[in-house]
Amino acid sequence: MTVASTSPTSRASAQRGYAGRALLAAVLGYAMDGFDLLILGFMLPVIAADLHLSSAQAGSLVTWTLIGAVAGGIVFGVLSDYFGRVRMLTWTILIFAVFTGLCALAQGYTDLLAYRTVAGLGLGGEFGIGMTLVAEAWPASQRARVSSYVGLGWQLGVLAAALLTPLLLPIIGWRGMFALGLVPAVVSFVVRRRVEEPALFVERAEHARHTRHAGQGGTARKLPLRRLVADARTARASVGVAILCSVQNFGYYGLMIWLPSYLSKTFGYSLTKSGLWTSVTVLGMGLGIWLFGIAADRFGRKPTFLFYQAGAVVMVFVYAHLSTPFALLIGGAVMGVFVNGMIGGYGALISELYPTEARATAQNVLFNIGRAVGGFGPVVVGALAARYSFGAALALLASIYLLDILATLFLIPERRGAALD
Repeated sequence: MTVASTSPTSRASAQRGYAGRALLAAVLGYAMDGFDLLILGFMLPVIAADLHLSSAQAGSLVTWTLIGAVAGGIVFGVLSDYFGRVRMLTWTILIFAVFTGLCALAQGYTDLLAYRTVAGLGLGGEFGIGMTLVAEAWPASQRARVSSYVGLGWQLGVLAAALLTPLLLPIIGWRGMFALGLVPAVVSFVVRRRVEEPALFVERAEHARHTRHAGQGGTARKLPLRRLVADARTARASVGVAILCSVQNFGYYGLMIWLPSYLSKTFGYSLTKSGLWTSVTVLGMGLGIWLFGIAADRFGRKPTFLFYQAGAVVMVFVYAHLSTPFALLIGGAVMGVFVNGMIGGYGALISELYPTEARATAQNVLFNIGRAVGGFGPVVVGALAARYSFGAALALLASIYLLDILATLFLIPERRGAALD
């Protein structure tokens, strides 16, 4: 009689297989988000010319996409804590894909804005749910590292957009580029069929269900949003994480949406050359995310965040004063390491601060508060660049990372490798 199917080795192998599928699902979903948002940055001038949009209207397409992401983050985060990570991840990818595809049919500002806002609902849900799924599927010793891989998914999408948009846009136009957004719809069905709910979530959901039905009528489940401010310590941590996410997104979107334009107008770079220079910055961001995960697992969350935040202050300020092609190339890569490398730590940090019953809510709500603030990054940077210079706008970006440092020092607790409640 064989018992191989229930042996420790078989169970460990099955767990590794599940963890790998969960990670792949989260990475693919976030890669689609990154691809979509950066092609919008590259296509804004073409869309504005074709649909006769003002600069304010063109910029608002990004802002309202991110505002939609905030609403989607809250709604799908809560639903994920009630009904399951995989089920809601599937729906967020599907909504995002369908409404991104509908942008290809837009006839003017109003309907395009509506499609972008609804697509943002799906975009807002994917990051936090994916991070939660991965955190609950992998062991504590690798939690930051694998969470950083989800962040790398975004960079893969951004890199693909930077390289493919200059090649495809002249051939298929901006409508064809949006039509490519339908591809993630296929991913949603694959995810739903191949990935199960994490055992930790299933266990906690069953326990909560039995508790509610035990005794005299049971007890009502506490709303996930209330758990973000359950006590003074948790409330301080929530404020701190919201500040970190806000600075992260403001700096990232303010920089990445306008970087191609800055390189084009200031240095005369073509769309192709701007794309290549942006790609090098994105590669630096990817390297930063990967290194962040390794460092956070080894040295702790807070020390790694502080190191990266200090690096961001220095490098954004330095980049604003570069003027030669080679210096911009190398400086952009190094700046990318620090400016966006921090996204490699949010999945582990937030997962360790909140219980399973509110983990996806915390991931989505806090990160998407940051996205809401970040949505004003392109507007503020664009206004400062128009009135003063892009260098002045970058100086502002450098200064806001000082706020990040204060929040990390005084509001964020260190819980590296903590068991998930």
